[in-house]
Amino acid sequence: MMRHIISILLENEPGALSRVVGLFAQRGYNIETLTVAPTEDPTLSRLTMTTHCDDRKIEQITKQLNKLIEVVKLVDLSEGQHIERELMLIKVKAVGAQRAEIKRTADIFRGQIVDVSPCVYTIQLTGATDKLEAFIDAIGSAAVLETVRTGVSGISRGEKVLSL
Repeated sequence: MMRHIISILLENEPGALSRVVGLFAQRGYNIETLTVAPTEDPTLSRLTMTTHCDDRKIEQITKQLNKLIEVVKLVDLSEGQHIERELMLIKVKAVGAQRAEIKRTADIFRGQIVDVSPCVYTIQLTGATDKLEAFIDAIGSAAVLETVRTGVSGISRGEKVLSL
């Protein structure tokens, strides 16, 4: 099973997102991450989702998504070179000598401490999913109090664009 990043240009209208998500639910496919926001054209939204499945299932998914009226254009970013980023806010225990070590680790991962209290740091990190996972591993899950993640946003590299 391979991780796929599907990017969809979608009509920005009520119910469009629920129809896309409903298609996944009806077929028993899991959406691992989901991000959606308006594009430079206010009538369109860009939806990016990640899922793990084999080639046969991803082909079925893309064909079924293309049948939806609200789907204007679709691309599987995993098929070519692309850039992906995810944002994570993470609260970690930071007491005593642990504070300096967590700060060093955040610096190594190019994270920013965005909130400080006597016992807790809140750190902002951006990067590929594996980078965020590596940060969590580096600081140890026992130190993690809470995480919030945006899900993957992605775009094709170079001249290739997803537009009308």
